[in-house]
Amino acid sequence: MKDCVFCKIVANEIPSYTVYEDEVVKAFLDISQGTPPGHVLVIPKQHVANIYEYDEELAAAVFQRIPMIARAVQASNPAIKGLNIVNNNGEVAYQSVFHSHFHLVPRYTSHDDFSMHFKDNSDNYSPAELTAIQESISEHIGE
Repeated sequence: MKDCVFCKIVANEIPSYTVYEDEVVKAFLDISQGTPPGHVLVIPKQHVANIYEYDEELAAAVFQRIPMIARAVQASNPAIKGLNIVNNNGEVAYQSVFHSHFHLVPRYTSHDDFSMHFKDNSDNYSPAELTAIQESISEHIGE
């Protein structure tokens, strides 16, 4: 994609702080360093906008490499106590670069200015409603 910033990084048209690269993925420091230091982006070299565009082969190849890169991030600093792996798909889900990417966000403390909030909506759904949601998703598996 001609105007994709991540495609330009893959093509070395834009410099990056690459931590790992092979024929399938490129992993490099996120320039914003959300929870400094060590915030890494892992991207497929093939342009796919989001998770919905992956085929099984690309998904297997990309996901196979993420644990190896995550272990390297963890090993890079003994102060790292955890790691969030975040993948945003679509503008409403906070995707800002429309080339699929995975954030590996090292966590040093519970107060390191990174948060995720999962609201408990369990009281808003009856068992019948949950069953309807389950069936609606299940019938589309494999499409």
